[in-house]
Amino acid sequence: MKKIYYIIACSLLIVSCDILNKPLASSHQLAPKNKLTRSAIDLVSLSNDRIKVRVQPAPIYKDVATFYIPETVPGTYSDDDYGKFIDSVAAYGTFGKKLKVTKTSDNTWDIKNARNLDYIDYYVNDTYDVEAEHTIFSPAGTNFKENEQFMLNLHGILGYFKDQEEMPYYVDINRPETMEATTSLPRFADSLYVAQDFGNTGITDTYKGDRYFDIVDNPIMYNVPSKEVFTIDDITIELSVYSPSGTVKASSLKPNIERMIKAQKNYLGDFNATDRYTILLYLTTGEADDAQDLGALEHHTSTVVVLPESMPQENLDDAMVNVVSHEFFHIVTPLNLHATQIHKFKYNDPEMSMHLWMYEGITEYFAQHFQVQQGLVTPEDFYNTLVQKISNAKGYDDVMSFTKMSANILEEPYASNYGNVYEKGALIGMCLDILMRKNSNGERGVLDLMKELTYQYGPNRPFEDSNLIPQITQLTYPEVGEFFTNHVIGTQPIQYKDFFDLVGLDYSTTLVDTGFLLGKERPYINGNKEENTIYVLPGNLNTFLTALGVQGNDVITAVNGTAYDLSNVYDLITVSNSWKAGDAITMTVQRDGEEVALTGTVITPQTPQATLVELQTYNDDLQRVLREKWLKGS
Repeated sequence: MKKIYYIIACSLLIVSCDILNKPLASSHQLAPKNKLTRSAIDLVSLSNDRIKVRVQPAPIYKDVATFYIPETVPGTYSDDDYGKFIDSVAAYGTFGKKLKVTKTSDNTWDIKNARNLDYIDYYVNDTYDVEAEHTIFSPAGTNFKENEQFMLNLHGILGYFKDQEEMPYYVDINRPETMEATTSLPRFADSLYVAQDFGNTGITDTYKGDRYFDIVDNPIMYNVPSKEVFTIDDITIELSVYSPSGTVKASSLKPNIERMIKAQKNYLGDFNATDRYTILLYLTTGEADDAQDLGALEHHTSTVVVLPESMPQENLDDAMVNVVSHEFFHIVTPLNLHATQIHKFKYNDPEMSMHLWMYEGITEYFAQHFQVQQGLVTPEDFYNTLVQKISNAKGYDDVMSFTKMSANILEEPYASNYGNVYEKGALIGMCLDILMRKNSNGERGVLDLMKELTYQYGPNRPFEDSNLIPQITQLTYPEVGEFFTNHVIGTQPIQYKDFFDLVGLDYSTTLVDTGFLLGKERPYINGNKEENTIYVLPGNLNTFLTALGVQGNDVITAVNGTAYDLSNVYDLITVSNSWKAGDAITMTVQRDGEEVALTGTVITPQTPQATLVELQTYNDDLQRVLREKWLKGS
């Protein structure tokens, strides 16, 4: 079977590669009969910092063809309009005749006389060097440094034709000889074919996805190799690092990554989701023309990570553990467990799933829990992480339905609460873990539940969004179903103390001094760039702001007669440092479209600080059993 498939694949490859290599005058005569998309990307000859791309669809039997570049992609949870970085789109038909192309939106082009369409050409601008002009998250963006580095998140480069996104998709990439690719995307031997206009000055790498999703789910990084490849159990790990100055090497990061993933594999036990995982680390200079956002974007079997090159080695190692461990656990969900909305993602008319509590929340919980379970951190360190997440979660709307937020995450007010998926979302995972331990005398936890669900579904069998929580209730216990009804679907805040009591932990809070506008753990204000305003973050405010009558989402326009906006916000922060208890103060805010004057007296700002410590004596033996099982597993 494997040999037959290889022969068929190679024959398709040779035919379709030859199509793109033929002179334009005869290309239509050799248009493919196969239902597949062919594309070519040139990384050798850039034009004004742009790369040239060619896409050749399967035969189209309509008068008008529609070509799309994604508006959004899985994992970003935002409308980013990648089509804004595409220009000079041209379509060609029989004998190289140009066809009329009409841009109908930021991400859509219509092509007339599409029955004669052979291919389209266009140029792509990268995003890293103009990050001040857009909101694309750096790990989801693109970077074109000629003869040095290319970050290819292919959703920002390659598009798809309407009704053809489920067809096989081939990609030829013409690259400089000195550069090497790192990706999880299946690769063939160098084809030595490339679109005629691109010339033959480089080497061509050929990749194939079974559908368009496979292409955009597998980023590619090209650079002069700084790479480590190693195997942990049955998974091959490929770590590639781009360091602008060359000071950070993949070899220096390998020991820590290897230790971390080995611990993650031990944590997952017999759960096998992939035989390959790729880590693409881009170290940014932080300059205005370089990537600004720090973090990572998950893919099914890879992740793109952006961190500052200036980080000391110890901090870089810690950041990689926290960031990559989260991304790696995405091999559980959504790789093996996801809804129909994700499996057949609508890139240009997205429908979001209601289960971010699972995709991001459970994943983040695993990323923290495995560290204590595998002895990488102490229980006290783990407790402090949970306390910090509780504190961070208070900065978001605690009475917002998590499932409703998830399903509407592209819209306000839900979009501004997205960060809570990593805070309260992880705490939801913690509560489910403790509840399951309680109802099974410590024998089952949330990892067991996720394994059961992934065995039932898997990467190619999505679940229906509305069926998941009822099914979880059926697989677990009525108390778990009540938790979902009240705290995940419903709007009741979680009383974390009740869950910590079950495992013999004392959760209490005391008031501590904090800043007037900037707390030690989080700020109380933020800025809106589009409106040039300063607004108060919703959630727990300090005692000073509460006493003054400030409310979440108030827009601060003046303090003591001085007008403020985002342009002089640092002046406001500086002035606030000089406020003294007993001073009179007037703050003018915009609230629900009306101006409100708040007057009062300055008091020392305080905020609740929580502590989580182990009880010295257990109230009953079940507390001891549950805590041991919760922290160390069954």
